[in-house]
Amino acid sequence: MIMTDVAVVLGSDSDMPVAEKAFEVLDSENIDYVKKVISAHRDPEKLVDFVEETEADVFIGIAGLSAALPGSIASNTSKPVIGVPVDAKLGGLDSLLSIVQMPKGVPVACVGIGRADNAALLAKKILRN
Repeated sequence: MIMTDVAVVLGSDSDMPVAEKAFEVLDSENIDYVKKVISAHRDPEKLVDFVEETEADVFIGIAGLSAALPGSIASNTSKPVIGVPVDAKLGGLDSLLSIVQMPKGVPVACVGIGRADNAALLAKKILRN
């Protein structure tokens, strides 16, 4: 069992520069977090296992291209999930649209393209309520 306030999940190591923005905010606010790189497409079982074994209060999913990661996380937890679209192609619009167009019953909050700092600030607000 992994106990933490926030779980930050990246779809790929290439998303790390975006994730660093979240880590800076979480560190400055003294918010406990765990970071993990897990692809929703290449290793879906590993993602489900991580989500189920992590007692985080909030999840942040950072992903580009089809950006299935935040939705995959949300489909496996009742905890709040914040999606961060990454500019991998099409200026990040493909990622943004993938995250905000979740079906009924699988809500995912979404911040601006590359704005992992805002995701961390939103996680802080969720934790403080």
